[in-house]
Amino acid sequence: MPTFVHTEKCDGCKGGEVTACMHICPHDLMKLDVERMKAYNQEPDQCWECLCCAKACPRQAIEVRPYADFVPMGGTAIPLRTDSAIMWTIKFRDGEVKRFKFPVRTTPVGSIDPYGGKPPAGDINSELLFTEANMQLPTLSS
Repeated sequence: MPTFVHTEKCDGCKGGEVTACMHICPHDLMKLDVERMKAYNQEPDQCWECLCCAKACPRQAIEVRPYADFVPMGGTAIPLRTDSAIMWTIKFRDGEVKRFKFPVRTTPVGSIDPYGGKPPAGDINSELLFTEANMQLPTLSS
Protein backbone atom coordinates (compact mmCIF):
# COMPACT_ATOMS: atom_id res chain seq x y z
CA MET A 1 0.00 0.00 0.00
CA PRO A 2 1.37 3.44 -0.84
CA THR A 3 2.28 6.10 1.69
CA PHE A 4 -0.30 8.31 3.27
CA VAL A 5 0.08 11.37 5.46
CA HIS A 6 -1.66 11.80 8.81
CA THR A 7 -2.61 15.45 8.33
CA GLU A 8 -3.18 16.02 12.03
CA LYS A 9 0.54 15.28 12.62
CA CYS A 10 2.05 16.95 9.52
CA ASP A 11 3.27 20.51 9.95
CA GLY A 12 4.72 20.90 6.44
CA CYS A 13 8.20 20.86 7.99
CA LYS A 14 7.47 24.23 9.57
CA GLY A 15 6.85 26.20 6.42
CA GLY A 16 9.92 25.44 4.34
CA GLU A 17 9.68 25.29 0.56
CA VAL A 18 10.79 21.66 0.51
CA THR A 19 9.67 19.18 3.14
CA ALA A 20 11.81 16.26 4.32
CA CYS A 21 9.57 13.80 2.47
CA MET A 22 9.80 15.81 -0.76
CA HIS A 23 13.58 15.93 -0.49
CA ILE A 24 14.02 12.19 0.11
CA CYS A 25 11.39 10.63 -2.19
CA PRO A 26 13.26 8.84 -5.01
CA HIS A 27 10.22 9.07 -7.29
CA ASP A 28 9.32 12.74 -6.54
CA LEU A 29 5.83 11.81 -5.40
CA MET A 30 5.59 13.81 -2.20
CA LYS A 31 4.30 17.37 -2.54
CA LEU A 32 3.36 20.20 -0.21
CA ASP A 33 -0.12 21.70 -0.23
CA VAL A 34 0.98 25.30 0.44
CA GLU A 35 -2.51 26.45 1.42
CA ARG A 36 -2.84 23.89 4.22
CA MET A 37 0.94 23.40 4.77
CA LYS A 38 0.49 19.63 4.68
CA ALA A 39 2.43 17.10 2.64
CA TYR A 40 0.70 14.53 0.46
CA ASN A 41 1.50 11.77 -2.01
CA GLN A 42 0.47 13.17 -5.40
CA GLU A 43 0.39 9.79 -7.19
CA PRO A 44 -0.16 6.96 -4.69
CA ASP A 45 -0.37 4.33 -7.43
CA GLN A 46 3.22 5.16 -8.42
CA CYS A 47 4.61 4.76 -4.88
CA TRP A 48 7.47 2.28 -4.55
CA GLU A 49 6.76 1.78 -0.83
CA CYS A 50 10.46 2.27 -0.11
CA LEU A 51 9.70 3.90 3.28
CA CYS A 52 12.20 6.75 2.67
CA CYS A 53 9.61 9.44 3.37
CA ALA A 54 8.31 7.68 6.47
CA LYS A 55 11.85 7.38 7.85
CA ALA A 56 12.68 11.02 7.08
CA CYS A 57 9.52 12.60 8.48
CA PRO A 58 10.43 14.44 11.70
CA ARG A 59 6.80 14.32 12.93
CA GLN A 60 6.17 10.63 12.17
CA ALA A 61 3.22 11.79 10.06
CA ILE A 62 3.75 9.42 7.11
CA GLU A 63 2.72 5.81 7.19
CA VAL A 64 3.10 2.93 4.81
CA ARG A 65 1.15 -0.22 5.46
CA PRO A 66 3.84 -2.87 5.33
CA TYR A 67 3.95 -6.10 3.41
CA ALA A 68 2.70 -9.22 5.18
CA ASP A 69 6.17 -10.79 5.22
CA PHE A 70 7.42 -7.83 7.28
CA VAL A 71 4.40 -7.13 9.49
CA PRO A 72 1.33 -9.39 9.63
CA MET A 73 -1.74 -8.17 7.78
CA GLY A 74 -3.51 -5.33 9.54
CA GLY A 75 -0.42 -4.20 11.43
CA THR A 76 1.60 -1.03 11.04
CA ALA A 77 5.30 -0.18 11.02
CA ILE A 78 6.34 3.23 12.29
CA PRO A 79 9.98 4.31 11.98
CA LEU A 80 11.64 6.88 14.21
CA ARG A 81 15.05 7.97 12.99
CA THR A 82 17.78 9.64 15.03
CA ASP A 83 21.35 10.53 14.04
CA SER A 84 22.67 7.14 15.13
CA ALA A 85 19.77 4.68 14.92
CA ILE A 86 16.34 3.89 13.58
CA MET A 87 13.66 2.54 15.90
CA TRP A 88 10.87 0.53 14.32
CA THR A 89 7.61 0.30 16.24
CA ILE A 90 5.51 -2.57 14.98
CA LYS A 91 1.84 -2.49 15.98
CA PHE A 92 -0.02 -5.74 15.47
CA ARG A 93 -3.76 -5.77 14.89
CA ASP A 94 -4.32 -7.50 18.25
CA GLY A 95 -2.77 -4.48 19.99
CA GLU A 96 0.66 -5.98 20.68
CA VAL A 97 3.56 -3.58 20.17
CA LYS A 98 7.19 -4.52 19.50
CA ARG A 99 10.16 -2.22 19.00
CA PHE A 100 13.41 -2.90 17.19
CA LYS A 101 16.41 -0.59 17.11
CA PHE A 102 19.07 -0.68 14.39
CA PRO A 103 22.15 1.50 13.86
CA VAL A 104 22.31 3.74 10.80
CA ARG A 105 25.18 5.20 8.75
CA THR A 106 28.38 5.63 10.72
CA THR A 107 30.36 7.52 8.08
CA PRO A 108 29.79 11.08 6.88
CA VAL A 109 27.63 11.40 3.77
CA GLY A 110 29.81 11.44 0.65
CA SER A 111 32.87 10.01 2.39
CA ILE A 112 32.65 6.49 0.95
CA ASP A 113 34.80 5.66 -2.06
CA PRO A 114 32.80 2.92 -3.83
CA TYR A 115 35.79 1.94 -5.98
CA GLY A 116 38.40 2.09 -3.21
CA GLY A 117 40.54 -1.03 -3.01
CA LYS A 118 39.36 -2.35 -6.36
CA PRO A 119 41.72 -2.91 -9.26
CA PRO A 120 41.63 -0.45 -12.16
CA ALA A 121 39.18 -1.15 -14.94
CA GLY A 122 40.48 -3.73 -17.35
CA ASP A 123 39.51 -4.73 -20.84
CA ILE A 124 35.77 -4.12 -21.18
CA ASN A 125 35.50 -7.03 -23.62
CA SER A 126 37.08 -9.51 -21.21
CA GLU A 127 34.99 -12.32 -19.75
CA LEU A 128 36.77 -11.96 -16.41
CA LEU A 129 35.27 -10.35 -13.34
CA PHE A 130 37.09 -7.38 -11.79
CA THR A 131 38.45 -9.65 -9.02
CA GLU A 132 39.94 -11.91 -11.68
CA ALA A 133 41.76 -9.12 -13.55
CA ASN A 134 45.18 -10.76 -13.24
CA MET A 135 44.04 -14.25 -14.23
CA GLN A 136 44.54 -15.81 -17.63
CA LEU A 137 41.63 -17.38 -19.43
CA PRO A 138 42.24 -21.03 -20.26
CA THR A 139 42.88 -21.67 -23.91
CA LEU A 140 41.60 -24.62 -25.81
CA SER A 141 44.33 -26.58 -27.51
CA SER A 142 43.49 -28.35 -30.73
